[in-house]
Amino acid sequence: MTREDYLKDLIIKKFGSIRKFAEHTGIASSTITSMLSKGVGGTSVDTVIKICKALGITVEELQNIESKDNIKKESNKPITIAAHLPEGVELTAEEQEQLNDYIQFLLSRRQKKDTSN
Repeated sequence: MTREDYLKDLIIKKFGSIRKFAEHTGIASSTITSMLSKGVGGTSVDTVIKICKALGITVEELQNIESKDNIKKESNKPITIAAHLPEGVELTAEEQEQLNDYIQFLLSRRQKKDTSN
């Protein structure tokens, strides 16, 4: 999932539409739509911060989405973890992706703990 997909999903879940989110934040809906189609990187820092605050996420969380995408682009191989599946059971590609997402979630929590100490 890209950062833009992640943001769009949150906007729709929390506000129902981009238009309602734009009204809530005071950001032009055309700005939000442009950001979601062209990428977060071209959006002003102030706007990204405002969007993150309105969605209840941190900029760091948004950055972690990009990091996760880069890891997936570098390698489609599953990450090896200390767990064993029952004999004859294999994970589907979707299950492997969910497992990778969970690992990234755990690592992002570790990063947050490290910075708070």
